[in-house]
Amino acid sequence: MDRVLRFEGVFVHESSYVDEGVEIGSGTKIWHFSHVLGNVSIGNNCSIGQNVMIGPDVSVGNNCKIQNNVSLYRGLVLEDGVFCGPSSVFTNVNNPRAEIERKDEFRTTVIRRGATIGANATIVCGYELGAYCFIAAGAVVTGDVPAFALMAGVPARRVGWMSKAGGKLGDDLVCPVDGTRYQLVAEVTLEEITKI
Repeated sequence: MDRVLRFEGVFVHESSYVDEGVEIGSGTKIWHFSHVLGNVSIGNNCSIGQNVMIGPDVSVGNNCKIQNNVSLYRGLVLEDGVFCGPSSVFTNVNNPRAEIERKDEFRTTVIRRGATIGANATIVCGYELGAYCFIAAGAVVTGDVPAFALMAGVPARRVGWMSKAGGKLGDDLVCPVDGTRYQLVAEVTLEEITKI
């Protein structure tokens, strides 16, 4: 079926493949050499870069940006507005071996709204990344991540807080980008208060 007629308002480059059983929202663009497998849902206005593999059984929300050379495996859920940097890595089994099939051990990983995952970062499966968290380039995430947390290192540790607008928060917890104020709750959770 013609790729233009199959998904209304969607661009799929001629070098990419979209299998049957896929839903793609209007305004989404899928660039060169990518493959979307069956039972995948991709929201509106997403940008899928070159050499990206998605699926099967993956959910991608609206307004997500998936940069070049990323594979999204079964069990991965990306909420709206998630950014996956170039060559970021998502695992789906904790102890893989080439000679042992472990497809029944795939773990669900949830990336909450507005999260940013930097280039070459690795997200070990089975955890939840909180809303608007920011994973630094090259970090290796081996556990749950709080909302708004700035994570860096191997293994990743919280080294600060980031605002919804993507500004690094100082001690006053005021966003340098848009003036939104945040507050710490129980020393481990950040929540938005108001804009100045």
